[in-house]
Amino acid sequence: MVSRSSTGISKSRLRSSYLTLIVSVSLVLFLLSILGLVIINARELSDYFRESLSFSVMLDEEIKEADIRLLKKDLDAKEFVKSTEYISKDDAARKLKEELGEDFLSFLGYNPLSPTIDVYLHAGYTNPDSIAVIEKYLLEFPAVSEVYYQESVLHLINENFRKIGIFLTVLSAFLFLISLTIINNTVRLSVYSKRFIIRTMQLVGATRAFVRRPFLLKSAFHGLLAALLSLLLLVAMLYLIEREFFRLFTFDNMNLLFLLMGFIVVTGVFINVISTWFAVNRYLSIPEDKLYI
Repeated sequence: MVSRSSTGISKSRLRSSYLTLIVSVSLVLFLLSILGLVIINARELSDYFRESLSFSVMLDEEIKEADIRLLKKDLDAKEFVKSTEYISKDDAARKLKEELGEDFLSFLGYNPLSPTIDVYLHAGYTNPDSIAVIEKYLLEFPAVSEVYYQESVLHLINENFRKIGIFLTVLSAFLFLISLTIINNTVRLSVYSKRFIIRTMQLVGATRAFVRRPFLLKSAFHGLLAALLSLLLLVAMLYLIEREFFRLFTFDNMNLLFLLMGFIVVTGVFINVISTWFAVNRYLSIPEDKLYI
């Protein structure tokens, strides 16, 4: 006859193993969510730098105010334009005077600067091929004398963020494989502790599907708990970062953040269930003499 104390110890050990499983899986998912945050913010940071670059549309000095407004209105209506800013000759001279720290107009005796329209593009159009097409389009206007942009800076930004994207993709795949291995091993150890229960159920005539069902349901529940715990840690970390390091992480597109959270939940449940499926199947097919190994 089994004593109450031994039964209590067994239940305590079982709860402890479940808690260890949930905490272990949640920590792995937490690391994946941090990587997801880095990827999201790398994309947003890339878009921020791309969209902060502008190219200047140099206008003819004899251009009329009505023609300037018409050209600016035409540019604002284009899908590739995020915003435009008209800078008159006087405004350009004032900005240059502030940058140089001296009045160059009194030295030259006239204002050599041209009126310009600074054009800021959406991030998707800030690549050399798109800008070449846009430049050709702008030069068709008779009032446009030249289109100027920093080609070297644009090339540098595109090249660096391309390298960062490749690095993050490789790192993501590597960490996902590690996470899969860790979660799989953790689940297998949990199922291993119940291998005699599986054998007992088989001996009383339970089918393989019947034996698997409670393990899979409990595994899905544990995966969901682990995912929710990892998301709780993620939200706490975001709150701390926003409080102590304002604007280090930005989430202008909340849909991406919710998508990341959904991915973490699905990943936690899916990996747990799949790992449990294979682990239970292993002990459903294993010879009885190997249960003690």
